[in-house]
Amino acid sequence: METDYNKDCCIATDKNWFRYRAAAIIIENNCILLASNDVSDYYYSVGGGVHFGETAEEAVVREVLEETGIQYEIDRLAFIHENFFHGNGSTEGLICHEIALYFLMRPKGNQKLNSNSMCAEGKEYMNWIPLQDMKDHIVYPTFFAEKLNHMSKHTEHIVTKEF
Repeated sequence: METDYNKDCCIATDKNWFRYRAAAIIIENNCILLASNDVSDYYYSVGGGVHFGETAEEAVVREVLEETGIQYEIDRLAFIHENFFHGNGSTEGLICHEIALYFLMRPKGNQKLNSNSMCAEGKEYMNWIPLQDMKDHIVYPTFFAEKLNHMSKHTEHIVTKEF
């Protein structure tokens, strides 16, 4: 059996969708880097699907470089998130289950980016949002607003169920 190593670890059926994701927590000057696009009304973490044959660490470094144009290094694994939700956009009508590993990245000391990122919804924008202002925005994952201001030194396992 031949494996396509450039494909995300993602399974879809007629009613269900599962994805394995690696994402970054990039904080500079008390601001977090979040992505947005022209279609969605919310901000989301920088990151994406882990490819078959790729480690989560390799995936997050690759995704961050693709989305920001900057090579960030991993500090540590901060969160393991099991997320159960109703799909929207390309997953509209599906029951979704995502396992995401959130890695805290080492700060660069500045907020300079070289982003030319695209996503399924078109152009993707990188936004520096002050940590104290996250509660004023729709941000996914939802636990960021609470947890990032009081981040544990240990990896936390979080389960979110919308249904």
